[in-house]
Amino acid sequence: MEKTEIEALWTHIHWLSVLAEQGTYTAAAQRLGVSKSAVSQRIIDLEKATGLSLVMRTTRSVRLTDAGASLTREVRSAYAHIARSFTQVRDSAGAVRGLLRVTAPVALARQQLVPRLAGFLRTYPEVRIQLDVSDAISSIAAEGYDLAVRHGFQVPETHVAWKLCDTHSVLVATRDYLAHAGEPKRPEELAQHNCLFYPRNADAPAWTFEKARRGHAEPERITVPITGCFATNNSEALRDAALNHLGIALLPDFSAQAGLAQGTLVRVLAPWRLRGAFSDEIHLIRPYSLHVPKAVSALVGYLREQLAGGFG
Repeated sequence: MEKTEIEALWTHIHWLSVLAEQGTYTAAAQRLGVSKSAVSQRIIDLEKATGLSLVMRTTRSVRLTDAGASLTREVRSAYAHIARSFTQVRDSAGAVRGLLRVTAPVALARQQLVPRLAGFLRTYPEVRIQLDVSDAISSIAAEGYDLAVRHGFQVPETHVAWKLCDTHSVLVATRDYLAHAGEPKRPEELAQHNCLFYPRNADAPAWTFEKARRGHAEPERITVPITGCFATNNSEALRDAALNHLGIALLPDFSAQAGLAQGTLVRVLAPWRLRGAFSDEIHLIRPYSLHVPKAVSALVGYLREQLAGGFG
């Protein structure tokens, strides 16, 4: 095959690499900003040029043949180098510009990030943000994200992290619920209440509390089994259940912030500190690279400044 023929296939090989990362033609097309049929045709053309089957297709996903995997493995680092070089050249022009792909948990994104992003985009009009809102922990590098917001996440050695802020867990309820059911003064009294919780595993749910004691170095620590008619893995849904006077909800402070500020929710057992419910820190993370695009650095700095004080 002539050199010019190989050069004509460079884009085809790149699209095959993206298909390998994304796992479906639909996802690859969305990542590339083209139609699904365009991706399919490029792969067909590449298979004709090589004379080999490169992709095994199923009803739900695709995976590469040994030949396809070998081809993408050999060129992956080259394309990554090209992307880094292009970004460095583009950034040298001085303007903060480009597309930022960001992923964040649902409640945190809706309640805290989206309201703040408008100010960033007005400051940097040549930047575009594509925000993926999901509670699933996806591979940042494989999915092509520039940044991920993580609430309680072990940072891989191949990634770097910036701390955004501290966060803590709170118990909240409406005044109407407490007027009807009574306000607990100690954690043990939660046994008489409908508790709204985030399910963690198959074990019976329990909440752990700590409170400083006068004259004691170690705080008082209590773990209380709880029961309730509603559990969900989304803090917005827990908050809304509490707002509907259903019971006492355990929430991260960023989900409770608006309700507490407006007075629609009140703190329960405020002197006690909850332990082990949610992480105490929120981070921005990204795969390690020698060069960090200006748009990424700008967004990191902006969010750290915006959230420096936490959530009240």
